[in-house]
Amino acid sequence: MTTSPSPFPQGPAPRVRPDSLPDGDPAGSRFGGEVPVPAFSTRGDVPASNPRTSGETSASGVAPRGAGRGLEVEVVGALVVVAAMAAVAGMGFLRVFEPRALAPVAGVAAVAPVLLAALTRRLPLRSALAAQLVVWVLTVSATLFHTTAVAGFLPSPATAAAVAEALLNSWRALLTTILPAPAEPALLVVAHLLVWLAGAAGAELALRSRTRSRVLPALPAVVVFAVAVAVGVNGPGSVMPVAGVLLGLVAALAVVRGERGLLRSLAAVPVAAALGLAGVLVAPSLPLAREVYDPRTLVDEPPVTRFGGVSPLDRVSAWLQVPTTPMFTMRASHPENWRLAVLDRYDGVRWTSSSQYRMTGGPVPPGPYRGEYVTVEQAVTLEGLPGGWLPAADRPVSVSGIRVAVDESGTLLSAPGGAPGRTYQVTSYVPVPSAERRRDATPAGAPPALPPKVGVFRSLAERVTRNARSPYQQASLLEHYLRTRQKYDVTSPPGHSLAVLEYFLRTTHRGTSEQFAASFALLARTLGLPSRVVVGFRPGTPGSDGAYHVASGDVLAWPEIEFRDLGWTAFDPTPERGGARAGQDVVSTEVKERERLAEQLQSAPTNAPTSAPSPSPKPRTREDARPSWASWQVAGAGAVAAVLLYCLAVVVVPVLRRRRRRRGDPVERVRGAWRQVREDLGLAGEAALTASEVAARGLARVGPEISPHIGALVELVNRAEFAGRDVGPGTPEESWRHADAVRALVRRGTPPLRRLGRRLHPRVLRQARPRARRDRQPPGPQARDRDHRERHPRRERRRGGREPRRVVAP
Repeated sequence: MTTSPSPFPQGPAPRVRPDSLPDGDPAGSRFGGEVPVPAFSTRGDVPASNPRTSGETSASGVAPRGAGRGLEVEVVGALVVVAAMAAVAGMGFLRVFEPRALAPVAGVAAVAPVLLAALTRRLPLRSALAAQLVVWVLTVSATLFHTTAVAGFLPSPATAAAVAEALLNSWRALLTTILPAPAEPALLVVAHLLVWLAGAAGAELALRSRTRSRVLPALPAVVVFAVAVAVGVNGPGSVMPVAGVLLGLVAALAVVRGERGLLRSLAAVPVAAALGLAGVLVAPSLPLAREVYDPRTLVDEPPVTRFGGVSPLDRVSAWLQVPTTPMFTMRASHPENWRLAVLDRYDGVRWTSSSQYRMTGGPVPPGPYRGEYVTVEQAVTLEGLPGGWLPAADRPVSVSGIRVAVDESGTLLSAPGGAPGRTYQVTSYVPVPSAERRRDATPAGAPPALPPKVGVFRSLAERVTRNARSPYQQASLLEHYLRTRQKYDVTSPPGHSLAVLEYFLRTTHRGTSEQFAASFALLARTLGLPSRVVVGFRPGTPGSDGAYHVASGDVLAWPEIEFRDLGWTAFDPTPERGGARAGQDVVSTEVKERERLAEQLQSAPTNAPTSAPSPSPKPRTREDARPSWASWQVAGAGAVAAVLLYCLAVVVVPVLRRRRRRRGDPVERVRGAWRQVREDLGLAGEAALTASEVAARGLARVGPEISPHIGALVELVNRAEFAGRDVGPGTPEESWRHADAVRALVRRGTPPLRRLGRRLHPRVLRQARPRARRDRQPPGPQARDRDHRERHPRRERRRGGREPRRVVAP
């Protein structure tokens, strides 16, 4: 007796005798007396035996992956995905390090442990982990610490000490450095170690784990990515694209390690992408996103940097005595006063700094000013400038070419031994607020406590500013008083204690910028204005090479007052110098504006508005620096969201329709199985076909292996239509079992690309409507009555009509 071949390749299917089928099994006699029934798992649509796990199995029934002599294709694919996930997780440090420095470190640390895990898969786990440790030390010595390694890759005692010190201290250094951090081996070793651990752990899980979880090897990479996001929480840029790639790789890992076929596993990719997009859209509105956790709160800030040398303000008089000493050369797009040090604490004897400095990889924290600015690009070559301070225009936003520390005022401090003879680049945003904003400005806060015995200075400040109507007018009158009543004299004695300043203001009326700046700052504090002293240099002498050559005689000290929304505003109470150097003062335009304002205040109680001259470069605002293509990003995100939602719909809608067809009373469940078969065969719209015609087309489309299942299903559908509510309790389960078998055979006989095209076609989103056959004429009254009787046989039986000769598929 011949039988149809089994639709599944795992072996012969169990056979069922005709007498074991319900009601004598007409299908059995029709299709050969014995019907091959495929073995199904509890899921109903997957064969019970799995060809991928045939062969050697573990005690739990699961074959260890890669246990044979060679690696299986799916294991190799899983290892490739694991290496990619480890590399992408390492790129989560994008907000911590520059991409060009991070990419090679993450690539090497991701690929090497995966290859090593594949080579040591037959060794015990303990031996494999020991090999990972040894190879990691060799790799770090050959890449990050090769300068101290023997022969370029063997770790020396100095290399071991450097690696140990880096692992112990780099965490604190990363959490106390302004991001992005400098690409130094002592800092990059953290990312290298974490990525290596992610690659090694993921590879070992993919090779040795006996769990049925497909995405378990992705867990180490996800953990490393979370750590990277936490460390770089205050860094520039965004890790959202990296998170999307990592999510896609997790879905790819589920596909590679899946056991339900490639196409069905690919259905999880748009679902995962849609969930990831939803998370990206919803995450910013969560309370945790508004109050981002910053691990830097767990680490104490570095201590205040104290210098044992002389303060720059104490050097002013000495530098003026030898004015030709070269200090540095400045190549800048626009001449400015070059800031050197900021002194904000006064004890009655000296002006000192209370700043705390933090290492930075280049960025400088922005100041409080928000408004128009001029961008100044600078290239500085240090010559004879002593100390650790680095000159730059206010306010620097980025530094490159040298290791620097920076404080909240924007002062730059070179690392030990990193300044002499070096050239570095600085980008500064020089504020250019309008005259209206300056005139209406108010103090940003109260000044620090004053030293004792400042009554003389308070009386003088109140007398000078008696006609002022605003804080800015008070500062302008103080500036005008010092510029017009005192004289600039480089031979004046140095110092800025209370006694020296009182002698300067009441007796000699002669001094250097040291006394002018210190006196202004002290007088402003007696009026309640927050002030500080800045030491720097004038632009310098222009050279034939286009650079500004700054000498010791260009030293200048000036005061600053902090106004709300303006930040620290510079004033110049020092009178202009005589000779050729007078034309190099860049603050003369603003000083003349304030001088006109002061003269108006002294002559009349009201303030006549004045206009400020516009700077030569076109001012910009920080908002102007934002890219103009932000709207395209929004449009692109909307298009991606639409595509992902469509992919989600074409995956979810057929599943929901299939589940709905499985519900209801027994008759509806049998009809649902038949409708599902018609849909799988692509005949859902051919409502006029009879059941035998559907079976014939299915046989021609799929092959003879479909005959037992579709024939048995035809008999079950006919029985449900004739017997009505009297079908047996096992009939729906049997009908759906045959429907699942037909579905599996159709899927196996259809190329993957065609199946994917059908799955993505818009018709899967709607239930097909019946369409008439083109070879038939429009029915007349008698044909319509006959069709009505055939479509509703139970209603005709109740009316006493005759039974139809055939049954049209519902």
